[in-house]
Amino acid sequence: MDFNDSPEEAEYRATARAWLEKNAAEHKAMNHADDMAAGKAWQKRKAEAGYAQITWPKEWGGAGGTPIQSVIFGQEEAKFPVQYGYFTIGLGMCVPTVMAFANDETKQRFVGPALRGEEIWSQLFSEPAGGSDVAAIRTRAVRDGDDWVVNGQKVWTSGAHYSDYGIVLVRTNPDVPKHKGLTMFWLDLKSPGVEIRPIHQMSGGSNFNEVYFTDVRIPDAQRLGAVDDGWKVALVTLMNERLAVGGASGASPKEILALAKDLDAADGPLIKDSAFRQRLADWYVQSEGLRNTRMRTMTALSRGQTPGPESSIGKIIAANVLQDLGNAAIEAEDQYGIINDPALLPLKGLFQGAVMNAPGLRIAGGTDEILKNIIAERVLGLPGEIRTDKDAAFKDLAVGR
Repeated sequence: MDFNDSPEEAEYRATARAWLEKNAAEHKAMNHADDMAAGKAWQKRKAEAGYAQITWPKEWGGAGGTPIQSVIFGQEEAKFPVQYGYFTIGLGMCVPTVMAFANDETKQRFVGPALRGEEIWSQLFSEPAGGSDVAAIRTRAVRDGDDWVVNGQKVWTSGAHYSDYGIVLVRTNPDVPKHKGLTMFWLDLKSPGVEIRPIHQMSGGSNFNEVYFTDVRIPDAQRLGAVDDGWKVALVTLMNERLAVGGASGASPKEILALAKDLDAADGPLIKDSAFRQRLADWYVQSEGLRNTRMRTMTALSRGQTPGPESSIGKIIAANVLQDLGNAAIEAEDQYGIINDPALLPLKGLFQGAVMNAPGLRIAGGTDEILKNIIAERVLGLPGEIRTDKDAAFKDLAVGR
């Protein structure tokens, strides 16, 4: 494992940092009307410089760069207050699916505007009755001439309320096993019959949504992949999703160490408490293990290799550490831990944010249980779980009725 940049990587990092220092300052000075306007302006600025999607081919607006260059730019960009999450799902999950399965006309229409931040996409997979079983989709599409008529409901759709377009996975054949009767489409989220209802979260935000489809007509020309072969298309999206949410940002052992030095416990500063020090050591070991695992992935990328299975464990460890660490910090703050005003809290409420956001990270991109199954079966080679629904028609399953 190599912890240092190669000469070429060091040069790229210096170039990226110089561009960021100049452009982040100019971006801040523009005083945009709101966060969305600022995000779109920054995305356009990155696209014009070739930094929006570094690994994409040049003919699609990318830089034709390497994965390690993308990682390096991301590391440097994180040091500036220019992080906007509006485009992560579209550029990380939806548009790559469109690029892989749509016709040239569709790609020419959508890739450029998405890259420049002019249009935003969301992903419509999860459903109320499906849980973590993506293939248990009940939203139904019925062929009607050159159109498909869609009825059903999606849930936990991130960013749907500000998105322009989306990709949606629907059931087109209930007479075959659940994985074989799905089809993927792209659609305009302003289409008649689409109703988007934001979900109020305990953090106070409303980033997730319920999306209802009532006789929504989607032209067959908007289909991605073959009819009833949507699971193949969905796997491409899911693979990109798990890469996109593979880590967790926020509170770390460094921040809770600083808090422990200032907080008083029964016998003096919290940092003197032996039980707390043991927990702090555990968090530090886990965080360092995760950091070194990421370095293994970066080393593979730097050498032009495909990262190994170690990248599969990132989200499981990161999200659980974040949740455990946040809970411990709030308990240490005693009665003040229930306050949720960043202006009144240590580190602007960083630990409160961890407690309210970490549970979602343990679900997004595959629950802990799903990822553990993947690691067990595909990495460790352990026997798969017994699946009684594998060969049954979807209409005969409880979830399909």
